Amino acid sequence: MTRFTELPDLALRTHGGAVVAASDESFAEKESLIRPGRPGFRAGTFGPKGQVYDGWETRRRRAPGHDWALVRLGVPGVIRGVVVDTAWFTGNYPPHARVEAACVEGHPSPEELLAADWAEIVPRSELKGDAEHLFPVAGGERRTHVRLSIFPDGGVARLRVHGEPRPDLTPYDGLGLDLAALASGGLVTACSDGFYSAPHNVIAPGLARHQAEGWETARRRDGGNDWLVIRLAGRGVLRLAEIDTTNLIFNAPAAVTLTGFDGEPGAAAPVELLPRTRLQPDTPHRFRLGAAAGVPVTHVRVDIHPDGGLARVRLHGHLTP
Repeated sequence: MTRFTELPDLALRTHGGAVVAASDESFAEKESLIRPGRPGFRAGTFGPKGQVYDGWETRRRRAPGHDWALVRLGVPGVIRGVVVDTAWFTGNYPPHARVEAACVEGHPSPEELLAADWAEIVPRSELKGDAEHLFPVAGGERRTHVRLSIFPDGGVARLRVHGEPRPDLTPYDGLGLDLAALASGGLVTACSDGFYSAPHNVIAPGLARHQAEGWETARRRDGGNDWLVIRLAGRGVLRLAEIDTTNLIFNAPAAVTLTGFDGEPGAAAPVELLPRTRLQPDTPHRFRLGAAAGVPVTHVRVDIHPDGGLARVRLHGHLTP
């Protein structure tokens, strides 16, 4: 069974997430909650608001109530787990937190969100200082926003909202799109190796800034090759593949193969989309797919030969009716 932390972080800033409002951010800005990477800290680093923290920190409450932050998911989806990280907050962390979720379509204002129908996905739970708190989430409802409440005040370094993407694709009716993209609803469902970096990075939005923002495997010594499987946003016909090795200079694969399946790999017949094709280091490659690409598929296996890394994989096509 997949651990929920292996699923993409739907709230991540680099996936399009945003902290749209907060009750207070007197000591440290709310936007830090969804930054990529581990929180940093330098002791004795003071600004006009006190010690500088890589997180969200509210003032000390002198009245009843509690603090909260509203987060728009970069990719709407089904939430499978939440991580509340109080890294570096020791004498100023909140003793309890709660997480709620809602599905509000369109482009709602903070006021409209506050009036939305919220469902509790993580009940009020005890927190410790300088610690990651993992909370599995049950249910299969599609969500677009989450609300983090802390009781009564204090600091949280990061909020991670892991799950399966379920975006609204109706604006793309009749149009082509990247069916592998996380933002479209694609998901990496299997992978031979993710030693250096997570495989779902290859379908993340934007360009990889460095090697860690792509997918990179360990060096193989057994004569085999590495691979991953992408479940597409929906059943579709693929026409163009982009295989990007940007930033992978001495560790790019020598070649790539793309195989499609109309169903789960192993249960459906393979369709050759791209035969074994040479790759260059640090290069975005674009390949028109052959006549076999006219066959609808739901999954694509990406084989790299023999090992190495990819920055991004884009699979452009059209959804079937």
